[in-house]
Amino acid sequence: MKLPKAVLLDRDGVINFDSPDYILSPEQWKPIPGSLEAIGKLTKAGVAVAICSNQSALGRGMMDEETFRNIHAKMMLAIEERHGEIAHVAYCPHGPDDVCECRKPLPGLLEESMVALNVSAADTLMIGDSIRDVQAAHAVRVPCWLVQSGYGDAEKILQKSRALMPDIPVFPDLAAAVDALLA
Repeated sequence: MKLPKAVLLDRDGVINFDSPDYILSPEQWKPIPGSLEAIGKLTKAGVAVAICSNQSALGRGMMDEETFRNIHAKMMLAIEERHGEIAHVAYCPHGPDDVCECRKPLPGLLEESMVALNVSAADTLMIGDSIRDVQAAHAVRVPCWLVQSGYGDAEKILQKSRALMPDIPVFPDLAAAVDALLA
């Protein structure tokens, strides 16, 4: 694959450890080893990086906007300390039963990010850890790579992902995916 102009990343399970109970405070936000450095490598290579993340804890009333901003402030500082930059953050605050166009597997977050970064699907790569990420990328014809650092059933996610994208590349984590992309 040629080097994309933009890489869209899911947050929980790709950049930071995920939890079935959600990430509800800055203290709970813990980066996956190597993920912040990987974003730094993308930035150094001239690739724009955006985050596309479902954050239904907001819509469920489990977290307020200020706490969400504080979590992201901690994340952004940690990324900047590793010489990385996030060019855009797109997130869906809605719950799974809400009607919206942004919650993955719908492609709204990816579309928003591509517009914000002024890139086409052909110049973009999505890296995620769930079938929702793969489905959203598939819907807008964005290539997708899968990392197995999320908390879900990795084998089940892989089987469902391969049904949509038979040749989807799979990596243990973001660091390995970025190393392969930049090789």
